[in-house]
Amino acid sequence: MIAWLIALPVLVAAFAVTRRLMRRRSPAALRSILAADGALFAGALALLLVALNGGSAHADTAAAAQGSGSGSAALIGAAIAVAGASIGAAIAVAYTGAAAIAAMSERPELFGRAMVIVGLAEGIAIYGLVVAIILIGKS
Repeated sequence: MIAWLIALPVLVAAFAVTRRLMRRRSPAALRSILAADGALFAGALALLLVALNGGSAHADTAAAAQGSGSGSAALIGAAIAVAGASIGAAIAVAYTGAAAIAAMSERPELFGRAMVIVGLAEGIAIYGLVVAIILIGKS
């Protein structure tokens, strides 16, 4: 638990630095952003390993550690499923929504077809929620 409290200010600071670097459009800024993203990925991976193995360090028995480790792995998997599906759906809706609005500005009768395409893009997020519910049910 303490690792998350230590990592939160680091993540906020890295986000702020990345936002400032995004305003500059130079190759050096892009390299800095990629380096910061790599460092954040490594830190997130280390936190994930601590979260998965942290139960065994403080548990009374090995059986309790095994049970809590698999349950936390399922919950982390559910979080990753929801996050990935939501980000994917957001990207899909951004592109399809922009294209739908552009098409409807020229031909308003395409409203029904455009909304179906945008709705299909939203379905990606629902699939992530279904996977998360299945994983939470198994934990």
